[in-house]
Amino acid sequence: MNTITIRQIGIVAAGLLAGIIAARSAAAQPPNFVLVMADDQGWGDMAYQGHPRLHTPNFDAFSREGIRFDRFYAAAPVCSPTRGSVLTGRTPNRFGCFSWGRPLRPQEVTLAEVLQTAGYATGHFGKWHLGSVQKGSPVSPGASGFDEWVSSPNFFDLDPILSVQGRATQFKGDSSDITVELALKFIGRSLQQKRPFLAVVWFGSPHSPYRALESDRQRYLDLPEAEQNFYGEITAMDRAFGRLRQQLRELGATTSTVLWYCSDNGALPKVGSTGGKRGFKGQIYDGGLLVPAILEWPGSLRQPQVIAVPGVTSDIYPTVLELAGVKPGPQPPLDGISLLPVLKGGRQERAKPIGFWQGGGGGIGVAAKEWMEELLAAQARGEEPNDPLRLATDAGKIGAPVPLDRFPGHSAWLDWPLKLHRIENARTGAVTWELYDLASDPAEAHDLRGKDDRRRPGMQSALETWLKSVARSLNGEDYGPAGRR
Repeated sequence: MNTITIRQIGIVAAGLLAGIIAARSAAAQPPNFVLVMADDQGWGDMAYQGHPRLHTPNFDAFSREGIRFDRFYAAAPVCSPTRGSVLTGRTPNRFGCFSWGRPLRPQEVTLAEVLQTAGYATGHFGKWHLGSVQKGSPVSPGASGFDEWVSSPNFFDLDPILSVQGRATQFKGDSSDITVELALKFIGRSLQQKRPFLAVVWFGSPHSPYRALESDRQRYLDLPEAEQNFYGEITAMDRAFGRLRQQLRELGATTSTVLWYCSDNGALPKVGSTGGKRGFKGQIYDGGLLVPAILEWPGSLRQPQVIAVPGVTSDIYPTVLELAGVKPGPQPPLDGISLLPVLKGGRQERAKPIGFWQGGGGGIGVAAKEWMEELLAAQARGEEPNDPLRLATDAGKIGAPVPLDRFPGHSAWLDWPLKLHRIENARTGAVTWELYDLASDPAEAHDLRGKDDRRRPGMQSALETWLKSVARSLNGEDYGPAGRR
């Protein structure tokens, strides 16, 4: 492996960000953005999706009054990669974030960096899981474009220890309530300063080990304990989200703020609901990828609607930048597209297909509770731990080049209504294909290969061309000579 230094990373990022152009007119007031994400909430884990037990009155109201996406996909079937896709607009394998616990490459241009350069106040609150939350890391929230951050290296539950810009701090209460309270303080300060803001609010729920407040479990006491706590955590998220939305109204910020909610991957087995889709978290079938998603911007997008056009978390980056009227300079290849034409009702189909690729490496354990307890104790002694793993100091390394003709793992190409799966055996290189018509077969149960697969050759060629592009990015070709060292 070749190591890129923090100084070289800074040169690469500065070069890419130097060309940012504020494209908005002088008279236009840029919108604020609040991007909220759940941790492991499946597509069917909402009362408005017909769940028989969940109580989510605030999400239900949001789905009626806002813009509901019924076919919104996580860019990956696990957490860290999807979160990276939100910040970059790119499929996660492009920057080596193959699975949970893998860091964001510091060479990447993030949404926070672009908006920060355009004059936005930027804040991250809650689960990070894209690197370290220690101050000296090249991939802390602060190093990734956030002015303010109170963050956890992974999921967090009741009475969490969070990193306040690198300082471990004990909090008391439900994690979702705490996360929203922190975000609201940042939003209030930004409004007082008359600065547009980006608030990234990433809940730690309803991720295992499922620890809900006793009051949030009450309506589920007839269920097994795991379900009581799982549903209770979603109910707590619903309450916290309702407070966030209400407070935006009371602050007079609703019409000037784009509020966007989604989850980071599909449903969990046993406790989660896919709404009848095939697969679960960790799988490229729709049950592992489809997530609840709702957006509102009453100042411009006034009419409630339900959108059936497929969207993906990689679309958040280009959509937000277009809404902000901000263009980055030299931009690495994007996988996401701006959904603004769809949101405005002028386009009823997706402008380009969506690619997925689950492969390249397994997850890396991030024991947030233990790490934060140790950080709190060390800092109380006046020490700052210097563990390279916890600091993610190697996040900028580019490994040995991967081949451009082998793509191990499970990939897929969604060109609505068809979804083509490519499954390559990592050991033998043998490839199998599956083809489904999601409009008539949302459960991906009836393989069309050999029946009505006239579009398959073209889709197969498009998928493999895309996979080659992703592999080139993984090899560092997007960053220039300094970024590939």
